[in-house]
Amino acid sequence: MKLLFLFVTAIISVNGISQGDSVYYYETEKFWEDQNLHYTNKETSPLNKKARKQFTGHLRYEFNPSYVITAGFQRIENGDTVVMKTSADTEKSYIKYAQLHFNLGRSHCHLYVYQSLTMREIEEYKNYLFIPFKDLTSGNETYGGGRYIDIMIPEGNQVVINFNLAYNPYCAYTDGYFCPIPPAENTLNVEVKAGAKTPVIHE
Repeated sequence: MKLLFLFVTAIISVNGISQGDSVYYYETEKFWEDQNLHYTNKETSPLNKKARKQFTGHLRYEFNPSYVITAGFQRIENGDTVVMKTSADTEKSYIKYAQLHFNLGRSHCHLYVYQSLTMREIEEYKNYLFIPFKDLTSGNETYGGGRYIDIMIPEGNQVVINFNLAYNPYCAYTDGYFCPIPPAENTLNVEVKAGAKTPVIHE
């Protein structure tokens, strides 16, 4: 057990990741491993057979602990219903559930957090919240349609946001899906060089 501990510590040290950040590092690696499996499994993948064979994994930034932030979580009482346009020019409805306040570098930022009116009626997903966002990498290094992060409803007034988990909607990879477009109010005036990059699309 001692040797295993030293081995894991050595790996973390080599990657420049402190022991305090190691939980988020392994959370991130596990998340993207699961995402890759999701996209290659014919039972769950949004891709057709040809695209699945060509898929070699999600392009993403290396884990960066600077993008694991603790945000203030300000609940919105009786939040308005927000209708988001989708990539297919349809609409999806959400409740504006809370506002996040946090710092990225020297910039003070805020993002709104939404709850799906449909998903909250399903027991398994009733505590899930949705953060669609764009930033200064959108349309360049990352998908122009924005990226998403999912979190659970926290008990208190703070929540950890791991931007290394920011993922692309299905619409970044294929047609035929109705992906919400992040509202203008959820555009960050900073670069978020964490999470998924613009995918390679195969013909």
